[in-house]
Amino acid sequence: MPEWICERGIGETRFARIAQGAIVEARIELEGVVPAGTRLAATLVRTGSNGVARDQGGTEYLLPNGAPGVTEGAPIDIVVTRSAIPGVEPWKRPLAKVGSGGEAAPAPDAAADPLPPDWDDVIDEARSGIVRFAGGELRLSPTPAMTLIDVDGTLPARELAMAGARAAAAAVLRLDIGGSIGIDLPTIAGKAERQAVGESIDAILPKPFERTAMNGFGFVQIVRPRQRASLLELAADRASFEARALLRQAGREPAGSKRLVAHPAVIAVLEANPAWLTALGRQVGGSIALRADGALPMSGGYAEQV
Repeated sequence: MPEWICERGIGETRFARIAQGAIVEARIELEGVVPAGTRLAATLVRTGSNGVARDQGGTEYLLPNGAPGVTEGAPIDIVVTRSAIPGVEPWKRPLAKVGSGGEAAPAPDAAADPLPPDWDDVIDEARSGIVRFAGGELRLSPTPAMTLIDVDGTLPARELAMAGARAAAAAVLRLDIGGSIGIDLPTIAGKAERQAVGESIDAILPKPFERTAMNGFGFVQIVRPRQRASLLELAADRASFEARALLRQAGREPAGSKRLVAHPAVIAVLEANPAWLTALGRQVGGSIALRADGALPMSGGYAEQV
């Protein structure tokens, strides 16, 4: 039976579901971001079908279904349904609904593992938006409206459509993609063949989700619950994404004082979060220094002993 592993890091907590030694499903929750499923006391600051509530820390939540019967300025209990999405659209409020408990836990039951799984391939997929499979590759592009997945390769059209659909469904789980998802597959003739492609997606993605039939142009749309940013969206906030990855990398190196060397934008994020550096210092048992190197790519940071 696949199992979830929890890895509490600096600035983030990673969850991975493991099957046959590999990550098949993942999520990353950021420090300071209230996760979906959390109940909060708030004040209603705007009524109507797109109401707004403000929690005690000043964060505003959009209420798509409003708050019937509650007047502006009144206290209200809310349950977060989608956490804040960092990066590309920072103006977007997290989503919530009126609620009074009994909600699902925001994170899966997971065991803390002294030997965390290998995240390298998953993180590289999130950075690049490229997922390779035998005979082809996917190119994933998050947009404000939906995540688009383009399938291309060298296999015959029917084989590529089947393999690409399976790879796309697996990538949706592995990169924690929710909301509206469009998959552009090779065009294939025949209703039965197109139905088989759709069924291959159904065999991989767990419910709940909705899916259109593959149309004559090879397009399939999927809609899944969206409770947080996907790994692709987290990676789009590139400097912060790479700063947290560098902290994780440095924390797994031999103990002692270290200097983190990285792109200036990554160093700026670390300088803005001194608590992260303090936590890393406790973890490695030494002091932490920083050095910016403009010749390094964003993902090229490293730690050196000092």
